[in-house]
Parts: sequence; structure tokens; C-alpha cells
Amino acid sequence: MAAVDSSQKSMAHVLEKAKKLKLLILDVDGVLTDGRLFFDNGGTEYKCFHARDGHGIKLLRQTGVEVAVISGRSSNSVALRMKNLGIEHVYQGHENKRSAFTELLEKTGIAPEHAAHIGDDLLDLPIMMRVGLAIAVSDANFAVKERADWCTSLPGGLGAVREVCDFIMQAQGSFDKVLDIYLK
Repeated sequence: MAAVDSSQKSMAHVLEKAKKLKLLILDVDGVLTDGRLFFDNGGTEYKCFHARDGHGIKLLRQTGVEVAVISGRSSNSVALRMKNLGIEHVYQGHENKRSAFTELLEKTGIAPEHAAHIGDDLLDLPIMMRVGLAIAVSDANFAVKERADWCTSLPGGLGAVREVCDFIMQAQGSFDKVLDIYLK
């Protein structure tokens, strides 16, 4: 039998964790967006969301995996986008994300080991250290990447969330069913 290197062992471990997921928790700035903040002269804030991330979220939700957002900042554009995606569990303005995480788990009845969190910065660590699968986007802060079970190949706001959604569906064996809808 061939020797298995540590990266293969690690990815096998990530795959096992992904099979058990019932909840995916997303940060916004730096995960659903590229982290840049745009303001017009009147102070109105604008955010740019990637369409493929949104479609991946919709597909993942169709397979029965819940999706939630916990963000340290508050933004009308986030509320509108999450409503458009059908995400019911949206927590904005929670710099201390731990309390929102606790409330979310109580509300959904999902155990922490059946949840994943995608983060990019230090504010995300309190949740990442408590979930079953901690994920960092490729351009995350080094301390976040060091503590993540897995790092995406794509950066935040540019397809990282879709990469995670596809991975979870593949791990859970639901990706082919979703794909078949488009091939028929």
C-alpha cells in the first residue's frame, strides 16, 4: 500500500467533516465580497457580490443544508442580497460573533460539529474554533488560515463561497443530482 502524505490525510479528514454538515455560516466582508468597501459622496455603502457564489448558495440550500450569515458590520445591501437568496438567518452588526453563533444554533437545533464557517479575518476565529469544519478563503489573514481545516483556492468575493458549496455537495453526494437538473 502506498504511503499517504499529510495533505491527503488532511483532505480526507475535511471530506469526512463535510459529509456531516447541516449548516454553512458565512462572513460577509472578505468572504461574500472581496472585502473592499465602497461609499458614494452621500455616505451610501455599496457591496459587490459574485453571482456564482449566490447560485452555489441556492443550490446548497436545495440539498437541505441551511445557510446563515454572521457579519460584524451592518449593511442594507447585505440584507437585500440575503433576502434575494432566501437566507433566513442573517445576523448583522455582531462584532462579537459568538453570541450570534449561539443564538443561531439554538434557533436551528444544529450541533456545532454539524456546522461549517467560512471566514477571512480575526473576528471570525471565535466561530471557526467552535464549528465542525473551519474554512478560510485563500486571501484570509495568516492567523485565520493557520487555524482553518481547509483553505479555498479562490479569494473572498470571487467564487470562494461557490467552491465551498460545490465541495459540500460533492462530499454529501448531492452534486450529481443538482447537475442533472441542468443536463436534462
